[in-house]
Amino acid sequence: MSLHRLAWLAFPAVMLWLVLDVPAADPPPALPKGVLLEEQPKDAKQIKIVLIAGSNFFKAGEHDYIGGCAVLADLLRQTPDVFPVLALDWPKKAETFANARAVVFLFDGGDKHALLKEDRLAQVQKLDQGRVGIVQFHQAIDYPKDLGDRARALSGAAWEKGFSQRAHWVSEFKAFPDHPVCQGVKPFKIDDGWLYKLRFVADKKGVTPLLRTVSPKAPANAEPGDESIVAWAYNRPDGGRSFTFTGMHLHQSFAEEGYRRFLTNGILWSAGVDIPKSGAPVNLDAAELPKYLEGRPATKGK
Repeated sequence: MSLHRLAWLAFPAVMLWLVLDVPAADPPPALPKGVLLEEQPKDAKQIKIVLIAGSNFFKAGEHDYIGGCAVLADLLRQTPDVFPVLALDWPKKAETFANARAVVFLFDGGDKHALLKEDRLAQVQKLDQGRVGIVQFHQAIDYPKDLGDRARALSGAAWEKGFSQRAHWVSEFKAFPDHPVCQGVKPFKIDDGWLYKLRFVADKKGVTPLLRTVSPKAPANAEPGDESIVAWAYNRPDGGRSFTFTGMHLHQSFAEEGYRRFLTNGILWSAGVDIPKSGAPVNLDAAELPKYLEGRPATKGK
């Protein structure tokens, strides 16, 4: 048999091997039951709040951005006339940002920060100029150093590599300042991953610290200073509002009523919604929290 004929006989097998050898693409992330992406309000009078969840996660229930945003969406729906819109990684529909009153970021930071891609930072700066509320949770406050000033203009502070710190410990919050974000917030205790020792805008102008925590390894008599601030409200110079909480590592923390109300109040405040004295409604059966994680593999990595 000629070499030419042998080559043609072997061709299908070679092609099959090449197909089988191609690494399989990651399956699309599992969404909690009933969750729809970028569903728009039917009534123009409704207050649109866009939540952007990163599709990546560390382990199911840790840095679980989709599950976290799905919970927040359900909590926000309990406030009349509020319509949360969930987007994955970044909005795919042009109309998703239109008429938004606030945008929530819950995704990876640093070199993986979602705002580093394409023209997203410019999109957010347009939202800033339109006085849209800006909310950042956990790693979203971690920006490359050369973007620090622009990040501070958006939220009042930024985590900076080589200066700021991050670590895990249990914190209990019992007292809260007189601010709308803290209305109706009951004391809560959580195990979280904190980003702290942040760089704030000059003189912290416009910044209202809301939560402080210090490492249990710190000296017992150490007075918590600015480096201990892990949540704050920021009245931007242009009149817009920003709210940041650097925790939110564990999904299980939503079992704490005070924690849920603090985060929900903060989002609503950034959107310009009046917060009741008793705080926003945040009804949730803690036993239902695992449903927001259904379909996730045990771990995905970062």
